[in-house]
Amino acid sequence: MPAPRPSGRAADALRPVILEAGAARHAEGSCRIRLGHTEVLCTASVETRVPPFLRGKGEGWINAEYGMLPRATHTRGEREAARGKQSGRTQEIQRLIARSLRAVVDRRAMGEMAVTIDCDVLTADGGTRCAAITGAWVALHQAFEHCVLKNVIKRNPLRDQVAGVSCGIWKGEPVLDLDYAEDSAAETDGNFVLAAKGGIVELQGTAEGAPFSEDHFLRLLALARQGTEQLFAAQRRAVHL
Repeated sequence: MPAPRPSGRAADALRPVILEAGAARHAEGSCRIRLGHTEVLCTASVETRVPPFLRGKGEGWINAEYGMLPRATHTRGEREAARGKQSGRTQEIQRLIARSLRAVVDRRAMGEMAVTIDCDVLTADGGTRCAAITGAWVALHQAFEHCVLKNVIKRNPLRDQVAGVSCGIWKGEPVLDLDYAEDSAAETDGNFVLAAKGGIVELQGTAEGAPFSEDHFLRLLALARQGTEQLFAAQRRAVHL
């Protein structure tokens, strides 16, 4: 019999998810996502210019920045700005968020416009990068709708939805949506970024102890698809699709 999870959830149970669109007053698009105790504020800021390497090409760009507030965790973490540089982890997550969003956007339909996604972790309890991707899609959708309303672009350039969810092997069993207690003790930890139409955007999987099997990988992928289906439905409700 599988060991009970610390949260009491079934192996295939997602934490309660709340997506609050329009959470930041001044941003063109925003979303506050709560996934269990993990909470991330995502904002989308629009600029009518692009990086130098895209000028004159008629394409838009999406960039992302990610950070954790000092008391997002059990003990105070030093602000990276105070250290004068970002950690490798932060840079990796920023690139992941931006890649994930660009994968589902028609950048030619954006025109020469850039959108910066800011993801600030208010409370961390596992799965922050996945929550950031899921909430960032809502913020980006809202920002594009704002641009359509203002006649900046003709249509919303989003071609699909994208969401992220963590899965792992905990006490020998594949489980969905790891919280911190599970993440810190998992034998295998993975992040799955999937598109609503069935495509795979990115897979990150690491064996923390012994290598995991192909069968376990396929079971984790199946759990991720189940979890992201719920996240896609929550995104659609948040933006009234």
